[in-house]
Amino acid sequence: MTAALRKRLTSAPRAVADWLLQDPEVKYLQDYANTVPIKRLGFNDHGPVHMRAVALNALTMLDLLRGAGVQLSLEAEGAGTYEDSVSAILIACLLHDIGMSIGREVHERNAVTLARPIIDRLLEDVYGAQIQRRVVIRSLAMECMLSHMATQRVHSIEAGIVLIADGCDMERGRARIPMLLTTESRVGDIHKYSSAAVRAVVIDKGTKRPIRITVHMTDTVGFFQIEEVLFKKIERSTIKQYVELYAGVSPAQMKCYL
Repeated sequence: MTAALRKRLTSAPRAVADWLLQDPEVKYLQDYANTVPIKRLGFNDHGPVHMRAVALNALTMLDLLRGAGVQLSLEAEGAGTYEDSVSAILIACLLHDIGMSIGREVHERNAVTLARPIIDRLLEDVYGAQIQRRVVIRSLAMECMLSHMATQRVHSIEAGIVLIADGCDMERGRARIPMLLTTESRVGDIHKYSSAAVRAVVIDKGTKRPIRITVHMTDTVGFFQIEEVLFKKIERSTIKQYVELYAGVSPAQMKCYL
């Protein structure tokens, strides 16, 4: 997954990704952000694999939107470049769940608190004396992190992408470890059982809109992930108008949500 991520990047965004993928503090935070939700809370994967999957989802959507001529917020506002937006999105995707190292409640806020000194180190190393770019990228990355749970209003296109990219990582792999650790029933199990029913999530070019998200399931319990997680995030996203959403139990006909 790391190689696939780097292959999609050039210039400053690649330097940002390399920095985040190699930094020891980021690694330990991502690892512990998996220990707490899985072993202590019985939740799905929120660690390094999940965060890299979200980054790949975001890059796929970025390519599709750019191919359709959709401008990102920094470009449209004259506040930064496309590459600046990509850097901010990568930072957000690879750090958005580190707050799970503390706990589930307000983990997006805790993630920003934990990430601030890391982001400052990263931006100083990659962008040096370009203070304006550092300020803009940091602020945008934090907006993307804070809004990835759809608990607050999303304003930028970039944050809208991260919001949906996070929701799209729902394949059965996220529930593999929790399912192996315990077979006892508990409140909240619907998340791991519904995730285990999702065989694949495909993000590609839509027929009427730039992005089509297709969710292939092995059981109807997977609709919980669609209706209670992904659809709600799309509803709150700034890129909703660019997204088609289909889901179903293969090979049955797909249900069209958007």
